[in-house]
Order: sequence, then C-alpha cells, then structure tokens
Amino acid sequence: MIRLFQTHTIRKQEELTEKLWNFTPLQGEHAGETFAVPTPSCWETYPQFGQYRGQGCYETQFEAEGNVHIVCKGVSHTASVYLDGEKIAEHYNAYTSFSAVVCGVPKGVHTLSIVADNRFSEESALHVPNDYMSYGGVSRPVVFEQVEQCFLEAVHVAPFWANGAWRAKVTVWIHNIGEQESISVRVRIAGNELVFSPIRLCPGENKLSGEMAFSEVLSWQPQRPALYTVTAELERNGQPFDDLVDRFGFREIAIAGKQILLNGEPIQIRGVCRHEDHPQYGCALPFQAMAYDLQQIRDLGANSLRTAHYPNDERFLDLCDSLGILVWEENHARGLSLEQMKNPNFERQAEQVTREMVWQHYNHPSIYIWGILNECASDSEYGKTFYQKQLDLIREMDSTRPRSFASCKFKTDLCFGLPEVVSYNIYPKWYHDTPAGEYIADLYEWIQTETEGAGKPFLITEIGAGGLYGYRSPYHTKWSEEYQAEALKEQLEAVFSFPDCAGGYIWQYCDIRISEEWWGGRPRTMNNKGIVDEYRRPKLCYEVVKRCFAIE
Repeated sequence: MIRLFQTHTIRKQEELTEKLWNFTPLQGEHAGETFAVPTPSCWETYPQFGQYRGQGCYETQFEAEGNVHIVCKGVSHTASVYLDGEKIAEHYNAYTSFSAVVCGVPKGVHTLSIVADNRFSEESALHVPNDYMSYGGVSRPVVFEQVEQCFLEAVHVAPFWANGAWRAKVTVWIHNIGEQESISVRVRIAGNELVFSPIRLCPGENKLSGEMAFSEVLSWQPQRPALYTVTAELERNGQPFDDLVDRFGFREIAIAGKQILLNGEPIQIRGVCRHEDHPQYGCALPFQAMAYDLQQIRDLGANSLRTAHYPNDERFLDLCDSLGILVWEENHARGLSLEQMKNPNFERQAEQVTREMVWQHYNHPSIYIWGILNECASDSEYGKTFYQKQLDLIREMDSTRPRSFASCKFKTDLCFGLPEVVSYNIYPKWYHDTPAGEYIADLYEWIQTETEGAGKPFLITEIGAGGLYGYRSPYHTKWSEEYQAEALKEQLEAVFSFPDCAGGYIWQYCDIRISEEWWGGRPRTMNNKGIVDEYRRPKLCYEVVKRCFAIE
C-alpha cells in the first residue's frame, strides 16, 4: 500500500515492495550472504541482525521501458540507488521521500538495487546515537512509475475562508525532462475546474498558480473530517497523458492571542508523542499496526499526536486525516548540542529534511503546526541563527500553518520571538520533585515577563514519567506502574487546568527501543515512558490518562 487512495489513474504505477527482496549485508560476519526478506522492513528485525550497524544491499527486478521514475518513500538512514548497476540517486535522511528519473530504458527486465546505511559518522549531523532507535533498511514503500517527457511533480492546495465561503490557492509543479513543449493543465476539485492553457513548459521545473472558489463543500474538523481529492491532468492536443491525485481538507489554522484556532474555534490539545517503533517491525510498521496505534490513541480520548522526532509515513498521516486527529509534525533533529550543531553538514542536512517534509506533506489537513529542532541549542546565539533560518524556510514554503519548536531550556531559551507558538518539554515529578502546577506557573511567568514569547499560545510538548510494564510496587517507587500513574495524573491535571495553556502532549504513547550506543541508563535499553509497552499492552496509567483526557 502506497497511500490510502489511488494517486494515479493515467500514469502507470507499480509498487515494488510488499514482496520478498534479496538482502545482502556488506559488513560483519554475514557479509556477502544473501537472504530473502520482506519489504518494507528493517534489518534489525531479521534473525541475527538485531544490532547490525553497516550497509545492506536490497535488490529486486521489474519489467519496464521508456522513462522510468523510481520513488523511494523512505530508506533508513542514507541510500544509494542503482538501476542495472548504474547509480541513479543518493539520499540523506530516513524519513522523507526521494526519486530519480532514468530516460530511455530499454524494454525488458531490470534490476533495482538500494544500498541502505545506518552507520553513524561525522558526515551525518542529524543521524546520531539517540534516545530512539536508528534503524536500517528499505523502511517505506518503493514505487516504479512510467512517465512521459513532462510529468506532474506535485499539486498543493491552500484553503482559506473569505466572504462566507471557502476558496483555495492551487499550485502545480510540472517537470519537463525534454525540450520546450506547449500543453494544457486541468485541475479538478469538488466538481470545479481550473484550467491553464496553453502553457509553454521550459526544461526543468515549471510552477503554475491559480485560485478556485467553492459554494458547497464541508469543512474538515476532528468531529467530521471531510476530505476532498484534487486531480491534476496534463493534456496534449486535448488528450490527457499524465495525472496526479492528492487529498486535502477545507480547514484554516490561525493564531489569536494565546489561542490556536481551527476554523475560527479555539482548540485544546490533548495528545501523545509517538515514535515509529515496534518490536516486530522496527520503524517499518505495516498499515494494520499503524491503524491499531491510532485506534488505541483515540480510545485514550486524545485528539492530537506529535511525530517525535521526524516526519512520519504518508500512510500514517492519511489515517490521521481520515480520523480527524490533529498532528504536530517536526523535522529530524533531537537533542543536538551546540557542538553538534556546529557540524559543517548540519545546516544543509537539517534544511533538506525541513524542505522535503513541508513539500511532501503540505496537503495533509491533519497537520496543524510544523515543529523543528527538538531540544537543540536554542539557548545560544549561534543556535538561534539556525532556528531563524529553518523557521523562515517553513514560512517561505507554507504561510498557512503556525510554527514552533519544543524547548527544554529552563529559563534560558533565546528563540521564543521566532515562532508563533511557544512550546516546552517538562518532567516535574520525574527528573525533579517540583509539583507540576507550581513548575508550569513559574515557567509561564518567566515566558511572559522575560521573553519575546509573551502573549503567544503556550503548549506543553512533553510531560510524563517512566513505568516498567508489570513492575508493581507497594511503595509506589519510581519505575513502578503505580508511580507512573500517579505522576501522570498530577501532571495532566496541572496542564489542563492551567488557564493560559493550549494543551499538552504526553511523552509518550508506547515504550520504544533506543540506540545501543546512546543508552543513557535506560532500563531494558528502552525509553519506558509509554502509556502502553512496546507490544501496546496498557499500563496502569492508561485508564488514568483516559480519565484526564475526558475532563472538559
């Protein structure tokens, strides 16, 4: 499954994953041996490869001819892609899509090889040992498409409410891999059409923009997540020869003082942070496992989730769109020190992830805010320059959503003048014994009186405590399920009763594996702050969270 809907009806498209590929590790004791493995998958889930760090070659064959467009939805963590032995693409970052076009491929059977690499090195500024697992493998779908000289790259829809009705700005990107050509472009939404004709396409990328008005469409909202398709077609001499279908919702996000508004109404976030992690699948969760997570998250009464700490699988975001779950999506960067941010590759790699995240996930109505650089060096003037650059990049690409970053710099952060929303990760009753209500009030007072974040919406983006599944203690000691439940009750009551707080996210939905090289003293070499364990078994705190989320 590539998406929850069909993205092409004219363009030939074939998913190359959801079947067995050949996997060959390139280092270690099994170097050179070949194994038949399912894809998408992570090699840490294969027998004997649970802690393998290195390169692995995945290989499959397919029939094709003409202009071949290979799309990789996610390869962990860096990728080199070969068609019939010739390199066609390289990509950094496990969590965003990339593609390559090969022109004039002869008719026949062709070999696609993807070399994935999950090693840490100084060449990588973001992929570092961390408080989550960095997997290796072809972790998201791979797609083969056959394209003509001109083909559609993307269509973005930006809805807005004006004069009592919905309108939308529509932007279309077309790639021309040949000579200059004249074509027409037709865009259809909810029975309405926007036509660009004739258009002379230059070689390379071409961008078109227009506006559409709608009289009878439903708004997207959590209680009724109405979704619409946008279909773009390229026509030559009146005949369509390429198409692209995407999905969006009519909704508008705005900031009014200390409130975040959805379609003009204030929202209070009651959410959880979630990693793409499962003991059986690693970060390559199948559709059924994604859907189960969201069923359980909805059962908790949550209305939002935070994609910690990287862009998520498009299929998961499609599910959030369909279920009306609000999403904080953020780029890939967690806990980088000032020294790590001085890595000469940091700016380029971090901005690449941000650019790809916003470009690829723009149409998802569930995404209500973009986040960047979780717990990085926002308490330094050097770090502030990068927060500014990345937030500016997001604003340049998307003016329809607010921006934020999750800070852990207690009373030292310098960057709250940059985003629209101020956000903090706090752990009272876990890393210190300060009562949660007292801690939040003290922090908020400092923000209002000492920073440029005064008067902005305020979110708690992490709060929580650890609990080992099955560890019960009559003394309610730390790491017991009893202590975790009590700590979360006090924390959540403080967050949701604080009058100027727009809501909060629990750290975290489920227990996750962490990098062996990082460890950080975590029991079981896992982050154990989940409301459920890694197998999604509820802890004592599950019902506590459910009650707290249900209180109006």
